[in-house]
Parts: sequence; C-alpha cells; structure tokens
Amino acid sequence: MTSPVGFTLLQLRYFLVAAERGSMTEASGELHIAQSAVSAAIHNLERDLGAQLFIRRRGRGLTLTPAGERLQQHARELLARAREVEREARGDGETISGPVAVGCFVTLAPYYLPPLFSECTRHYPGIEIDVVEAETDQLVQALGAGRIDFALTYDLGLPAEPDLRSETIARAPAYVIVPADHPLARQGGVELAELSAEPLVLLDLPHSRDYFRSLVAATGTAPDVRYRTRSYETVRSLVARGLGYSVLNQRPATSQTYGGGEIAELELRDESPALEVKIASVKSMTQTARARAVMELLREIAARPTRA
Repeated sequence: MTSPVGFTLLQLRYFLVAAERGSMTEASGELHIAQSAVSAAIHNLERDLGAQLFIRRRGRGLTLTPAGERLQQHARELLARAREVEREARGDGETISGPVAVGCFVTLAPYYLPPLFSECTRHYPGIEIDVVEAETDQLVQALGAGRIDFALTYDLGLPAEPDLRSETIARAPAYVIVPADHPLARQGGVELAELSAEPLVLLDLPHSRDYFRSLVAATGTAPDVRYRTRSYETVRSLVARGLGYSVLNQRPATSQTYGGGEIAELELRDESPALEVKIASVKSMTQTARARAVMELLREIAARPTRA
C-alpha cells in the first residue's frame, strides 16, 4: 500500500500563484480567497515538506528559495498531470485539449509556426498553442524555469546540460544569396572565396553570427562585414539592393523580398556543417499528452519535402 502524501494539490496551486505574483496579497486577489487562507496553505506546505519555500521581506514581497524554485517546476508538472488524470477519469481522455507553451527560435518561426497552427487546428482544435519567440539562450532559460513545455531551435548555442533532452528533426544546410543581377547569380553554386572581395551582410544574432563568420573564415579569408541586422528579412532586402551577399540556412518559398527586390540563391560548394533543427525539452519534466501531440506535428512538418 502506498504511503500518504503530506501535501495537497490545492496547496501546490496556491504556492504557484503566490510564486508567480510574488505577493500573498496579489495571489489572494487572483484566487478570490482571503489572504489568510493563502498564507495558511503555504505555511502548512512548508511545514509538511520541512523546507522554507519563500523569503518574506516586508514591502518587497516574496522571493523563492532554492527549495522553492525546485518545487515550482515539479508543482507545475504535478498539476498538469492531475488535470490529465481528471479528464481521463471523466471519460474525455480521448479529446486532447488545453494549453501548450512552445518556445521557437526567431528565424524558425515563419517556417514552422504557420503550418503548425494549421495542422493543430485541423487535428486538435482543443489545443491552445502559446508561443515564445526568442533566441537560444532565452529559450533554454524558459525551459529551465518551466515557462515553456519544449523549444524548437537550432543546435547553435544549445548547451550539453544533463537535464536537457534534444532531438534532431531536420537539417538546414547553409547557402548563399546574392542580388538577382549579380554576375554569379546564374551559376547555381559558389565557393565563398569567390565573394571575398564583396561585403557580407550578417544576420547578427547570438551564436548565428559566429557560425556565419566561421564559414567564411574557413576559406582562409576574413569576412568584410559591412552591414549587420537581427532581422532575417532585412538581410534579404539589403542583399537585393546590391549591398553585399549573405549566408543563410532556411529558404523562403520566394526570391522576392519585402521591399520588392529579388535575390538569387546559390548552393554553397564549400564543405560546411548544416545546422540541426531540434526539439529541446527538460528530461525531468513529464510532457503532457497535448505537448507530445504538438511535438509529433512538428516532426511531420519537418519531414515534408522542402523547396530545392
């Protein structure tokens, strides 16, 4: 026979709201109960666990202790699992519904999110996808804090942490873009050394900038970075204006840019590592059925043929 647990799901819920709000008063307002009830529930939770969960400072609200931070992640998982158990017990477990928080690397969002939303609406209309678009470091932080269920990102900057799980779902080789009227535009392929005298328009994102610079440096030449931007589409528009060439990985379905210009895509003949598109998650976090369903949709989208 299993031993009884010394705390309740209600206590965990009150604890999570207080942690998110940083205040007993604000938590009681969100929960529509008396502040004394929130305080008593958290006090009893700390007593049952034998650990202090908050540092309480007058006028400065609540700060999680290390024990509180660990409990915060586990409490989210327990409550999510409890909701699944409740649905299954009621007989509606066949219907997958509820929120899924997805982190997505900024330049992958235009390629993966539209088909993901479309497929999810068709197959799982009860799922509500909440997206956090950010760079790799921010996505890893969001995973660790439990703010997202999983992240879709490149392998660039993805740390090899023991508690981080990653799965490659696609590979994105590097390629070169030049203005449509560039002398090399009709060649079909190019070596970066052929462009050494021209300025490089750099996609200036953390980790990405180092990757693109390293591709040029591997040819024995120093990249002449004349223009830089954090926007993928701005890179394409600058190249279309004749301001240089660039190296990218994801391929839009059109050669037209936002500004009406046109670029030409060239295969990169240099040996260069393709970027891996990965689904990253926390090993210790049990994924809900709805999160697993969204992951599977992403795998299916990634497996579809892409434009050559």
